[in-house]
Amino acid sequence: MTANTESISKVATTKPVNPFWYKIRRNPLTLFGLFLLLLILLASIFAPLISSYDPTKINITQRFAPPSGDHWFGTDEVGRDIFTRILYGARLSLGVGVAVVFGAGLIGTVIGAISGYFGGKLDQIIMRLMDIVLAFPSLVLAMAVAATLGPNLQNAMLAIAIIKIPVYVRLARAETLALREKLFVKAAVTFGIKPWRIIARHIIPNALSPVVIQVTLDIGDAILLVATLGFLGLGAQPPTPEWGAMISIGWKYLLDYWWYPTFPGLALFLASCGFNLIGDGIRDILDPKANR
Repeated sequence: MTANTESISKVATTKPVNPFWYKIRRNPLTLFGLFLLLLILLASIFAPLISSYDPTKINITQRFAPPSGDHWFGTDEVGRDIFTRILYGARLSLGVGVAVVFGAGLIGTVIGAISGYFGGKLDQIIMRLMDIVLAFPSLVLAMAVAATLGPNLQNAMLAIAIIKIPVYVRLARAETLALREKLFVKAAVTFGIKPWRIIARHIIPNALSPVVIQVTLDIGDAILLVATLGFLGLGAQPPTPEWGAMISIGWKYLLDYWWYPTFPGLALFLASCGFNLIGDGIRDILDPKANR
């Protein structure tokens, strides 16, 4: 009797397993994506400890040095260590990608919830504006905005945010249209709760699942867009270490100094791949019907 009581007590005190993290652990591709991003993130954070080189310091005597024990990924046309510049460039690429997508997701979700909840002419005006933005190819529009505002990192971030916001507006609006017909929302209206409070307390929190999925998928795309604008000279300007700008200069020397564009391109590929794998895993967990 005592043994049974002890076993029941152990079962009762065992902490329940979080189903989200349980499913993450059972998905090897998602775990691999997490590993890639954690590796890149830690390397960028501890860049000063990993490499003793200055990412912007010019050393002409070491220009185009091939990969070696002193320079693991070689050097560029002015003797800067490419490995060091990739580490510091990761801070910029990951930081910008996450900041832009989270900002666009927040703004788009709020606008979409307002549009879907109030409806009428406000909804029509907002959705027509979103349709106009979505009518343009995303890269072309980002290039046009960045070129118009001027080539720098802040304008590149704004350009990417502009093309991402309509996606979240549509997602949040679609969820809001369904949620406003739910009994708990109608009950809140009956009790005289103000519309803004209903949106903030009942609509947005319940509309976040598709937004979270889209955010994880969009970060990788945003990193690629930042690199693309940098490649075209519309993003971060020299001597700032940025992967796209490094590839832009390095591809000219590809035949003679293959390491120059190859390693920044590999870093960009791994970061984008990591976010896409994580996004796919989260989508499978939060929206299992998507794969049916």
